[in-house]
Amino acid sequence: MITIERNNTLRSYRLNPAQILVLGFASVILIGALLLNLPIASQSGESVGFVNSIFTATSAVCVTGLVVVDTGTYWTVFGKTIILLLIQIGGLGFMTMATLVAFIIGKRISLRERLIMQEALNQLTISGLVRLTQHILITTFIIEGIGAFFLSLKFIPIYGTSKGILYGIFHSISAFCNAGFDLIGNGRSLTPFVDSALVNIVIWLLIIVGGLGFTVVMDVIKFKKFSKLTLHTKLVLSITAILILTGFVLIFALEFTNPDTLGNLSIKGKFLGSMFHSITPRTAGFNTLPMDKLRMASKFFIIIFMFIGGSPSSTAGGIKTTTAGVLVLKIISTIRGKNDTEIFNRRIAKDVIDRAFAILAIGMLWILIVTMILSITEANQDFLHILFETASAFGTVGLTLGLTPNLSIIGKIVISLTMFAGRLGALTIVFALGRKQEKNKGLVRYPEGKVMVG
Repeated sequence: MITIERNNTLRSYRLNPAQILVLGFASVILIGALLLNLPIASQSGESVGFVNSIFTATSAVCVTGLVVVDTGTYWTVFGKTIILLLIQIGGLGFMTMATLVAFIIGKRISLRERLIMQEALNQLTISGLVRLTQHILITTFIIEGIGAFFLSLKFIPIYGTSKGILYGIFHSISAFCNAGFDLIGNGRSLTPFVDSALVNIVIWLLIIVGGLGFTVVMDVIKFKKFSKLTLHTKLVLSITAILILTGFVLIFALEFTNPDTLGNLSIKGKFLGSMFHSITPRTAGFNTLPMDKLRMASKFFIIIFMFIGGSPSSTAGGIKTTTAGVLVLKIISTIRGKNDTEIFNRRIAKDVIDRAFAILAIGMLWILIVTMILSITEANQDFLHILFETASAFGTVGLTLGLTPNLSIIGKIVISLTMFAGRLGALTIVFALGRKQEKNKGLVRYPEGKVMVG
């Protein structure tokens, strides 16, 4: 009897998949921060400081792109290599990278590891997870390789052969992982290439594919025809297309006559710039137009896009496209007086809708609290800049209006936590901090009561 009680006690302290994910990402960040804090990582030969190294490692692992020091000019080759590895680990997920190591050494994937992979990849079952992970790894490296090749065609004539190839590799991985880190230097991001069709189109495609989600990419490769795709894939593709088109039209209209952004560009440049800034706010972090020169309406619109983010099981952050889509569909159904929420001749389950509302509520609450804290710690900064920075961190986007390098120590810590929550998902962190969901379902149902809302 004592043995049973002891076993039950030990079992109660076992970490659930959500807790392992949180601790796993935190461990990778800590290791990365320790390496970036070494004098060998900086061009000056001096330590960047632990808070700054934690911030940079968090931004890299959470594939955000917010930086307190310029990536292209501050870090040595060692430092840039560490950042690139952290981006790749963060983009694929530490469990996917751990699976890659297991494949290499011939280690068998246990059931517990499969459950963690299920949580990390947002899958409904553990069936076929190892095969899916293999396909994810192969597809990722192929896509990043193709992207690096085409970007090198532009970079080699500018930076030379070896540097051009390395720049191609770095920016391809950064774009596919939706990280937004760049090596161009002096905080310019990709503004020197605003008129380059090659750079723009390659970065677009890498960002979009990386932000769709691995399961969606695998589904498209497998079935090809839209009619045969799963409901999830159809919803992701439809919402992504709507957001890109809407963003393009709004940016083009709002910035068309702005002399500091699109105003002085050719029609080609206006098209490329508008499309780029329709795609990048939903978690990529690159920019080809000066962000601080955008009109206020454009900045506010970008905040909304950053909050939405990319799609589930992708390299993106935010509340996710499907969450936004399900919420809109539910609102439409309610207005029409329908009990069921339907799309593509399928009904969306109630627990999915409940989860979507929970994600929205937690995300908005997180944004409000962090914005309030930063309004106190960064009291000399413009409110819109603070809100923009918060949304960028939560959506793991990496766009900034210039606030990041000027953050206080508390501000850097708060933004680091926000990037962490945005990458893992606020709901995952809540589950990790709380008890297992099954324990909270309860065995007792109380009588229904009437509440007036609205």
